[in-house]
Amino acid sequence: MEKKYKSNFAKLVPMKQFIIKFLFFSIIILPQFQTRSVEAVIPYYYKPQLKNLKDDALSIGKTAYQLLYFGQVKDSLNLAKLGVKINKSNETLWTILAEAQIANKLYQDALVSLEKAHKINPMMGQIYFAKSTIYLQEKKIKKAKVSLKSGINLIPSNYKAIFQLGNIYLMEKSYEKAIKEFDNALKIKSNFWEAINNKGLAFFELDDLSLSIKNFKEAIELEENAESLLALASCLKTKNIDEAILLAQKALKINPKYVDFDYRKEHLWGDKIQKSTELLFQNNMLKQEIITAKSKI
Repeated sequence: MEKKYKSNFAKLVPMKQFIIKFLFFSIIILPQFQTRSVEAVIPYYYKPQLKNLKDDALSIGKTAYQLLYFGQVKDSLNLAKLGVKINKSNETLWTILAEAQIANKLYQDALVSLEKAHKINPMMGQIYFAKSTIYLQEKKIKKAKVSLKSGINLIPSNYKAIFQLGNIYLMEKSYEKAIKEFDNALKIKSNFWEAINNKGLAFFELDDLSLSIKNFKEAIELEENAESLLALASCLKTKNIDEAILLAQKALKINPKYVDFDYRKEHLWGDKIQKSTELLFQNNMLKQEIITAKSKI
C-alpha cells in the first residue's frame, strides 16, 4: 500500500480549501499634520489595525498551504515563516509551518513548531497527527501510534488518521487490530479503497485467501489501481493462472514500481504476499513485462 504515513500531512489532516490570492499590505503612515497645505497633499493617515495584520498573516498561511499542496515546498516554507512572524499567537499558522518543514525534511524544526502550536491550543488534533508523521519518518513507531490515538480522541471523524493507525498495526503485524481500524475508517468513508485494499493485505497474512480476494476485488471496483491488481493476481496464481497473468500485466503497466520487492515492502506488503508475488513473477509469461517494468524504474 502507498505509504500513507509518508503521505503528505495534507492527506492524514483534512483542511479547509484555500484560495490563492495576492496580498497587499497597508502602508503605515505618520499622524496627519495640522497644516492645511500639508493636508492638501496627504489628507488622512491611519494607524494599522491589529486585526488586519492577523488577517494578512492567516491569508499568507493559507497560501503557503496551497503552495505545499501543489508541491512548491520551498516557497511554501518561506511564506509559512512569514505568516508566523507576523502572528505568533495563531496555532494554525504554526501547524502550517510544521507541515512545510516536514515537506522540506526539517523534522526537528517541525517538532518545535508543533510544540508552540500545542502551547497555544493543546486540544488541536492536527498537532498530534503531524507529530505522528514525523515519528513515522524517524521510525519511532510507538510514539507515532500514541500521537495518532491522541489526535483521533480529539477528532474521531478523521478517517485518514484512523487508516494510518491501521497501517501502524500492519507494520507491527497485528493484523486483527489493523483490520478493525480499517473497518472504523470505512464506517466514516465507505468508498475508501485504500482501507479496503489494506484489509486484503492483512487477510492474506492471516491465511484467509477468500476474504483477501474479496477485498482486493472491491478495491479495484472503486479504483483500478496497480497495487490491488497485483495483489489479486498473487491471490489467484494457483486458482487461475491465466487471469493472474493478465492482472499482473495490467498492474505493471499502471505502476512499474510494483515489480520491486522493496517498493512493495515500503507499501506495507507482508512476508506471505511478498513470497507469493515473487513466485508469480517467475512465470515465463511475465518475463517481458518484468524486464520492461524494471527498465522504467
